Amino acid sequence: MFYFDTTYLWFMLPCIILSLICQVRVKSAFSKYGKVPNSRHLTGAQAAEYVLRQNGVTGVRIEHVAGSLTDHYDPRTNVIRLSDSVYNATSVAAVGVAAHEAGHAVQTAQGYVPNKIRSAVLPAARLGSGVSWILIAIGFLFAYRTANPVGMYCLYGGIILFSASVLFTVVTLPVEFNASSRALKCIRETQLLSGEEYRGAKSVLQAAAMTYVASALTAIMQLLRLLLLARRRN
Repeated sequence: MFYFDTTYLWFMLPCIILSLICQVRVKSAFSKYGKVPNSRHLTGAQAAEYVLRQNGVTGVRIEHVAGSLTDHYDPRTNVIRLSDSVYNATSVAAVGVAAHEAGHAVQTAQGYVPNKIRSAVLPAARLGSGVSWILIAIGFLFAYRTANPVGMYCLYGGIILFSASVLFTVVTLPVEFNASSRALKCIRETQLLSGEEYRGAKSVLQAAAMTYVASALTAIMQLLRLLLLARRRN
């Protein structure tokens, strides 16, 4: 009724295509440079430790996590978790990804402001990503069938909650770009990787960063689409 209509084609379909392209680019870049060993023979775990040490950050655990491209930093427990293809791998891609996750730990240790904002928005974003769609569905249902104002209240209430998750994806952009910037700066200045190895790690991180851009764009377009549909129902 409200989800699959002409606005979906104009607002969401291009974003979905962009997201798919970005995902393919990430997998392609990681696959390519995941086969190129780094000259220092450092594993991803060792590279993460190196970046932390170079930035004077201590007390961060580095753990192995199952899966592929499941690497992440958990600020709640101060743990960097590296996937099967990164933790013990000695590839250029593994070093780049591990250094990026270490960059997040450095952000937390140094009180990077956008990171604090992102953490503050997270609870509202989690609530918004779940409850918002229930309210939006109820709102469209009532607004479509009756003139009951309760439907519009639910609809706009859901849109407001959804806006929190949109804000989270937008604030995530500087956090992710900065983590990559910190990682690449450390890699370049300390000659952890050089020449083609450095360019390979940079390609992997740039491809990964574009997935966050696509995610933010998708969220923004979805919000604009919902506002347009709500205006029509009103």
